[in-house]
Amino acid sequence: MFKENYNVIGVMSGTSLDGVDLAYINFNHSENWTFEIFQSETFSYSEEWLTKLKNAIHFNPSELEELNVSYTKLLASIISEFISKYQLTEIDAVCSHGHTILHQPQNGFTLQIGNIPMIRDLINQTIVCDFRVQDVQLGGQGAPLVPIGDELLFSEYDYCLNLGGFSNVSFNENGNRIAFDISPVNTVLNFYANELGFPYDDAGDFAKSGNINQDLLQQLNDLEFYALPYPKSLGMEFVNAKIFPLINSFSIDVKGKLRTFVEHISIQIAKICSKPNSKLFITGGGAYNRFLIDRLRNYLPTTEVVIPDDKTIQFKEALIFGFLGILKLRNEINVLSSVTGASKNHSTGVVFN
Repeated sequence: MFKENYNVIGVMSGTSLDGVDLAYINFNHSENWTFEIFQSETFSYSEEWLTKLKNAIHFNPSELEELNVSYTKLLASIISEFISKYQLTEIDAVCSHGHTILHQPQNGFTLQIGNIPMIRDLINQTIVCDFRVQDVQLGGQGAPLVPIGDELLFSEYDYCLNLGGFSNVSFNENGNRIAFDISPVNTVLNFYANELGFPYDDAGDFAKSGNINQDLLQQLNDLEFYALPYPKSLGMEFVNAKIFPLINSFSIDVKGKLRTFVEHISIQIAKICSKPNSKLFITGGGAYNRFLIDRLRNYLPTTEVVIPDDKTIQFKEALIFGFLGILKLRNEINVLSSVTGASKNHSTGVVFN
């Protein structure tokens, strides 16, 4: 008989490289799942680690192996600091996504570093991790994995949209939960904000002051990925191969690039979240980009756009990876084949006791 209450730490590092998100959460299961986030914090990466993680896509196998070990030590130290800082004593598991370096599901391959067994010994806690590999082995995209949490924790919304390094969405269609990546978001916006000397475009103010280049906008919207059927997912490979070369082929200022890309993001999301009079739930760092949200509302005039409290905005992915870990411990389905394209629903993740 499974218990009703769990206290876990959810750990997530996203492709936007904002840092490592940690959340200490209580989950309760009586009739339905409910949750409360007690403590949460983002630990930023040092400049040295930012450089390593940005460049790791070009590493050879031995360099990746070395990076995996050093990143696991870093992650363990961050988690241990979080536990100590908040004096957390009741922990059923630490549920960690790790950090994605390579994501090539079409080649049957995905790599998230920080998921090797030594993390258990460094933290001395039960670890649930490595959530994506099994799905890829079953023919799935290995992403997105959040929708089971949307289904069970946020069912009152028509669309659950995350605006992180990439935008991804989940919703019910014909009785099935489906989900997929829509477009790059902060992987691109942060890159060009960096060129202006800032880590990100605060509230979208730089983009707001720029001008749309209609030719670039058209070419972005015409990229083949957007016409592909779902399930589908994106990684930095797509951004580096398709997005940056296209944007940089235009002789326009950085604010114009930001303005054009915000419009592109808005158009692509609005094409998907198109049901009239619906409720759209938005989380992720992009929820703070007021200009992007305004452009979304422009394209979705009858949609109720819901932006939750700060903890849920910032730590939803950490929250849901904590939830995925609990479902794994209970040997319950935590990945839906309707979402990833895998051959079957399954319970993914690796447990290090």
